Amino acid sequence: MIASLVPVRSLLFAILILMLGAGFLTTLVSIRLQASGTGPLIIGLIATSYFAGLAAGAVRVGRLVARIGHIRTFTVVVALLSATTLAYTLNAQPLLWMVLRFIDGCCVAGVYVCLESWLNDRAEGPSRGSVLAGYMIALYLGQGLGQQLLNVVGAVSATPFVLASLLISLSVLPVALTRMSGPALQTSAALPIRRLYVISPLAIIGVALTGVVLGAFYGLGPVYAGDLGLSVSRTAGFMTVVILGGVALQWPLGRLSDRFDRRTVIILTTAAAAISAFALALTGPDGIGLVLAGVFGGTAFALYPLCVAHANDQLAPAERISATGGLVLVYSLGAAIGPLLVSAAMALTGPQGLFHVLAVLAASVFGFGLWRRMVGDKVPADMQQAYQPLPRTTPFAAELTAEPAATPSDAGR
Repeated sequence: MIASLVPVRSLLFAILILMLGAGFLTTLVSIRLQASGTGPLIIGLIATSYFAGLAAGAVRVGRLVARIGHIRTFTVVVALLSATTLAYTLNAQPLLWMVLRFIDGCCVAGVYVCLESWLNDRAEGPSRGSVLAGYMIALYLGQGLGQQLLNVVGAVSATPFVLASLLISLSVLPVALTRMSGPALQTSAALPIRRLYVISPLAIIGVALTGVVLGAFYGLGPVYAGDLGLSVSRTAGFMTVVILGGVALQWPLGRLSDRFDRRTVIILTTAAAAISAFALALTGPDGIGLVLAGVFGGTAFALYPLCVAHANDQLAPAERISATGGLVLVYSLGAAIGPLLVSAAMALTGPQGLFHVLAVLAASVFGFGLWRRMVGDKVPADMQQAYQPLPRTTPFAAELTAEPAATPSDAGR
């Protein structure tokens, strides 16, 4: 595996460094807004603007890449992200921060489009799965460990924003100094959502509600912990446990879904997510709550790739990449709705409302999955595709799970 990562090491270092800086910004913004007395509804709206930016950026950045290339686009979006990170220190007006978070989302989407399409171009044959695994490790490790920087610099001064901006700026260096040439960007149109629902209703509903759940958690998890009296350090630890738990369980749950009816694994995973979320609402995010947080993260994070794999089981090979584009869009829309929806519940019922609503959402997927299992046909074992862990970023990551199409010169070999 290591040998296959050497040719793309600069891209992996770039995402690791950038996520160390940008990965804790969502937590930091929520903590700072909460400390200033901002209510959960406004915090939820600001979190929603970030995920709206992610969705908008994923759709629009490809045109910029096609015009000026990968390296210039990466440099532009990282420079803008670094600048907006420093802009938070100028004024704490929620409206300004809402605009800044939207720009942040667009920039992070630009990073994903650049790096994932580039990785897809550079990965060769059997190394493609290893490249995807290395990318996911760098992405989530940076995001998870980045939370711990709040233990070093705190969250009450301009220092964490300055540190985040420094790390984000430094992520340009591995890309700017690489000798790799950027590839030509090739995109495929996403399958219409209506057609995806006809093909796999459980995949669409599962991906949409997973977006709502994780968008709400990222935006409001720090508010939940802070309202229950956790310090900044313990809040950062709580967020880290959920994120790294999400990485740890994706592979074993995926292997189970390859051996058994994937719908059953999705149903059991949503049941575990619902139970752990409800238990967290009762116990709080400390002590046994940290174990529950790891279970919740592991099961909630695994739902997206499980649902994508379930959709792929029922698609022709030529449709799978475009289907992933549609599923990423559905996830992004759910993530944009999630913080706004759940913040209303928290405003009415208190911090425990976060996990009460997340439990209900996971239970809804559980119930829908049971119904689909009763009325839908089981995919034959020999037609079930191999599971692949996937980040919830852009369709380019999904392309790393497939062999590139043969060229005319390859066809005769």
